[in-house]
Formats: sequence, structure tokens, C-alpha cells
Amino acid sequence: MARTALSADPSNPRLLRAALLLLLLVAAGRRAAGAPLANELRCQCLQTLQGIHLKNIQSVEVKRPGPHCDQTEVIATLKNGQKACLNPASPMAKKIIEKILNSDKSN
Repeated sequence: MARTALSADPSNPRLLRAALLLLLLVAAGRRAAGAPLANELRCQCLQTLQGIHLKNIQSVEVKRPGPHCDQTEVIATLKNGQKACLNPASPMAKKIIEKILNSDKSN
């Protein structure tokens, strides 16, 4: 009588190893499919610019200090799709932040 390689017997160690390996692979795959961690754990703006001409800016995002970064970040998305970090202490960035805050209050 020939014995099958992977029988349904619960005491079969090969079946148990195969099931555990499959479970680990599925868990690792789900972890890898999650949100990218690099953007959450460090500052995005390593270098800042003093200013960019306003006509080149499509949108601006202001990120407050938090556990990921201890400084305010002003990230401008340009009309060509590139992103640029502005110095939050620069007069231009202050004006942009003020406009954003004023528009939020009026809505």
C-alpha cells in the first residue's frame, strides 16, 4: 500500500510545516501591501527653498509637527508635477500659509 506524501492526518509534520509556511507567506504579503512607512516616519523636506514664483504653484500642503517630524513642512506641488519644499519661515511661505488659513475661516 503506497503512502501519500501529504496525508490529511493532523499528526503529519510535513503538512503542519507546509500550512505554517503558507500562513507566514500570506501574512508577510499583506504587511508588504500596506501603506508605505517611509513617508510616515521621517520629515519629507530635507532641503527647503526660500521661494517659488506663485504662477508655478498648483497646490500647497502644510504639515504640522508631529511624531514623524519635529518641524512644520510646507510642500508645494508645481504645475509640472514636481514637489518642492518651502522654508516655512520665509516671507512667501508665511503669506501662503496665511492665505490658506484665511480661506479655511471663510468656508
